[in-house]
Amino acid sequence: MIGRGIAVRIALAALASAAVGLVILAVGVTVVGADVFTGLMVEAGDSAEHARAMYDESVTTVVAAAVIVAALASICLAVLLARMLARPLAQVGRAARRIARGDYAARVPRDGPEELASLADSFNQMAASLERQEQLRRDFIANAAHELRTPLTNLQGYLEALRDGVIKADRATYESLWDEAERLVRLSRSLDSLAEGDDSTSPPSLEEVDLGAAIRTALELAQPTLDRAGLTVDVELPERLPVRANPDHLAQVLANLISNAARYAPSGGRVTVRADRRPDVLLVSISNTGEGIPSDDLERVFERFYRVEKSRDRASGGAGIGLAIVKQLVEAGGGRVGAESRDGQTRFWFSLPA
Repeated sequence: MIGRGIAVRIALAALASAAVGLVILAVGVTVVGADVFTGLMVEAGDSAEHARAMYDESVTTVVAAAVIVAALASICLAVLLARMLARPLAQVGRAARRIARGDYAARVPRDGPEELASLADSFNQMAASLERQEQLRRDFIANAAHELRTPLTNLQGYLEALRDGVIKADRATYESLWDEAERLVRLSRSLDSLAEGDDSTSPPSLEEVDLGAAIRTALELAQPTLDRAGLTVDVELPERLPVRANPDHLAQVLANLISNAARYAPSGGRVTVRADRRPDVLLVSISNTGEGIPSDDLERVFERFYRVEKSRDRASGGAGIGLAIVKQLVEAGGGRVGAESRDGQTRFWFSLPA
């Protein structure tokens, strides 16, 4: 309906312009031209009546025929132009209705003038973004269900076995139940952190923090985990490294990255923590030895619930939320994150404005 309305308006506007031009031409030829021709013929000795009759029989007839032909041609061209302009808009309208019904694969061809082609490009970019967001939403739901299902299934199995007397209610059983419950608690806290970041509309409060001291504190808290894994820790920090950051967010980012390095470094491996001052930023990198991350996975490791396939087991893999939280918190403070993996070493880094 919208396309037809626009087409009719365009056709009427084109016809109105053509009609005005034809009217001006017809008046000029039949009135002004006739008077000039009659005057010239009278000066040549002919009568005014005969001169007018000659003009009407020749020029006026030709002009009338030309006006009719021009009018028909204008109508055809106006209709053609209207359809050319209205067709891309109608395609955008149909594609928009498909997206409204949930078909995010809808696209429109790049037709028509540059302005309409630019509209098609913008629409297709929007549709692609909506399609990616819908896929992320579906992946998020599926992965969240998977993460909840595993510990809940384990808890249910333990409780049924205890109820039926298949296993004894000893300390090892209670520790297994506690581990599964703790896993659910960690997952819920991680989801809360992501939700708080999504809902936040104001930037976090920043204050001057000694980055070196924050890193040392994070390493002290993680030392029991590092010791249990038999890891050697190398620390390369200047004495004082002031930075403007949110202390709580910085502590969580460091804890997640150090925990991630400890989880994937092999027993007896090495974890290296460095902080450097660059011209405009402070750069922190946390590296670990061990099996690297495939290049295809590096670009996606900061996505929510994304995990390299080899890390999906409970012993070594997490829920795939920690790095997403790191990215969210760092970017909220004006920084950037990244990852590199080659030659048996994986390095995660983040930067903060100096």
